[in-house]
Amino acid sequence: GIKWMSSLEAKLEEAKEKKPTAEKLERLRREKVNRFRNQHRINIQGTDLPDPIATFDQLQKEYKVHPKIMENIQAAGFHVPTPIQMQAIPVMLHGRELLASAPTGSGKTLAFCIPLLTHLKQPRNKGFRAVIISPTRELASQTHRELVKLAEGTGFRIHMIHKAAEAAKKFGPKSSKKF
Repeated sequence: GIKWMSSLEAKLEEAKEKKPTAEKLERLRREKVNRFRNQHRINIQGTDLPDPIATFDQLQKEYKVHPKIMENIQAAGFHVPTPIQMQAIPVMLHGRELLASAPTGSGKTLAFCIPLLTHLKQPRNKGFRAVIISPTRELASQTHRELVKLAEGTGFRIHMIHKAAEAAKKFGPKSSKKF
């Protein structure tokens, strides 16, 4: 049979046919994310992984990172995340385990410090709530410096302990039993 319709109805019918499906939109989104990862040489393995971030501003919008931490990131001179930060921060903010490898100076310390402070949310008087173990004193000092800069104005207390005797003096003789 012949189907009669007005030109307006014909245009609406065409628009319906051209409407992309949810599967197609998801495939296009995945292709865009994969191009972004390839462009920044980010290699990742696993299932159901969060998308990388392109800017630090996304941390506040998508992950509700504390505004003061965001200010401290900007004040420290970090404007664009490095590739390790682009992917590692979202993975850790989703509570996923992570094994990451990147060259020295690529921003690994900041990549795990931001999620650490975000997960702790706010200071509490409950003793040590996070412990970072470093293989060298130099790396411990670097991590301490970065955390102090990031946590400035948030109320978090950041300490570096490198000798048990000093820890007993600093936190009290019963600190080893308390924490």
